[in-house]
Amino acid sequence: MDGEYSLPAKIRLARTALRPGFRLIFRALSRVIITGDENVPRSGAYLVALNHVSLYEAPLVCAFWPVPLEAMGAAEIWDRPGQGTLARLYGGIPVHRGQYDRRLLDTALTVLRSGYPLVLAPEGERSHTPGMQPAHTGIAYLIEKAQVPVIPVGIVGSTEDFLERALNRERPTIEMHIGKPLIFPPNEMRGAKRRDLRQQTTDRVMQEIAALLPPEYRGVYALYDDNHG
Repeated sequence: MDGEYSLPAKIRLARTALRPGFRLIFRALSRVIITGDENVPRSGAYLVALNHVSLYEAPLVCAFWPVPLEAMGAAEIWDRPGQGTLARLYGGIPVHRGQYDRRLLDTALTVLRSGYPLVLAPEGERSHTPGMQPAHTGIAYLIEKAQVPVIPVGIVGSTEDFLERALNRERPTIEMHIGKPLIFPPNEMRGAKRRDLRQQTTDRVMQEIAALLPPEYRGVYALYDDNHG
């Protein structure tokens, strides 16, 4: 996809209301804890990679991130009442899960090459339980082609019963832990070696997310060593 990525004025305007609105909602319903703000780049394009338990991670990150993020989400959200309206108002990028989508990858690259930060969940779908699932290598493809940093983010407390607990006045805690930027060298391999390196890159990103989470959230990345440098 050629050309620059640009946001319609109506979406920029909608975000000025949606972001503080969601911050207010989260703070009213729960105790919000955010760490690692100092790791967010001051400007430029980068990827934000997070764990994906439920529907609550993306709104949390998009609401509390220091700058507006472009966001990718499952296409079926666009068909749901309420959620679909919010996704359209925010200007989200729909992802058709379980299929190769070259247009989606091209759109993501155009976003990054135009200087915008982009948030995605490398697992590709909700785990529904805290344990992380194996990630897809699409994030490594974007890193390779756009050569941008990756900011790992670990979300704790975004279980599927979060809203039910909040409405029952339990005031649950939800946490967003922002890790240090990861920078990967260009992938100059070919064929199987290139695919292997993409898998290694993906695993490294997921391991850095796991390091920001308690052990019960790490799932298939539970063997990650906390003392890793």
